[in-house]
Amino acid sequence: MDDILNAIVLLTNFVIVPALAYGAQLALGALGVTIIFGILRFANFAHGDLMAFATMVVILVTWVLQDAGIGIAPLPTALIALPVGILAAIAISLFTDRCVYRFYRQKKSAPVIFVIASIGVMFMMNGIVRVIIGPDDQSFGDGARFLIQVTQFREWTGLKEGLAIKMSQALTLGVAVIAVAALFWFMQRTRAGKAMRAYSDNEDLALLSGVNPDRVVFYAWVIAATLATIAGTLYGLDKSFKPFTYFQLLLPIFAAAIVGGIGQPLGAIVGGFIVAFSEVTITYAYRKFLLYLLPAEWVPDGLVQFLSTDYKFAISFVILVVVLLVRPTGVFRGKVI
Repeated sequence: MDDILNAIVLLTNFVIVPALAYGAQLALGALGVTIIFGILRFANFAHGDLMAFATMVVILVTWVLQDAGIGIAPLPTALIALPVGILAAIAISLFTDRCVYRFYRQKKSAPVIFVIASIGVMFMMNGIVRVIIGPDDQSFGDGARFLIQVTQFREWTGLKEGLAIKMSQALTLGVAVIAVAALFWFMQRTRAGKAMRAYSDNEDLALLSGVNPDRVVFYAWVIAATLATIAGTLYGLDKSFKPFTYFQLLLPIFAAAIVGGIGQPLGAIVGGFIVAFSEVTITYAYRKFLLYLLPAEWVPDGLVQFLSTDYKFAISFVILVVVLLVRPTGVFRGKVI
């Protein structure tokens, strides 16, 4: 019985808990992508670098607060700096919309034109981040590192395997639940949220009903920027902050949005966890797990790993291609790209 419990704890420690935290981060990022697609009808390739820009602002403010001795231990100081990052992300999102996207919106340009424009915005944001904070890994996490430590868990249970839950992982899940609940309340209960849903479902009918398109676009960018800041900051606290990493995150984020159904907020959440669990489970080495469940002579000599962690993002690409070929509308029948 202890071997089965040890196997469960091992899988929880290295697969379930990391995948839940990573899935919450992808879900928040995919929500921002799907909201922009639902309102503005284009795939925003600058979303990953918007996350990087917002997180950079959070890091800079966090460093200032840390130097001043201001903190909220055991929670990370970055939570205090988060509102500043959100405001900065909203400001640059509205600025790029006014200077870039609005021009093409008035011309009623094809969606591919918006995509090309978003790639230009992506390179601009990427350059700003690299010039200001540099291309290297940056550390900004403080406060308690673990919510549950391995030694504590072993003492409590008497098991050989220990469970470690990082504060950043618990914080990711908690903040993600609050952010998603607030978003769905806004979309379902407020007049602005209902206007956004109407505009997304049928633009012409919404305009005839008196919906202000400029206000809808404004709210879309505010929500997308807020979600990007939260997702980027939580990812940086859980993993690390490196500008190029956020560019790479664009692939699993888009995969999550498309798997769930682009334009469907609930689909973005489900898609985020599907992609996260796929990446983590396929790249995990199961040899030690099997040693607990099988006789030693039955366990292969290798790592029993389907793919190396180097191919983690390739899994997202395969999922993306398969969904586009088999079910382009995704799980929740979203819009077709």
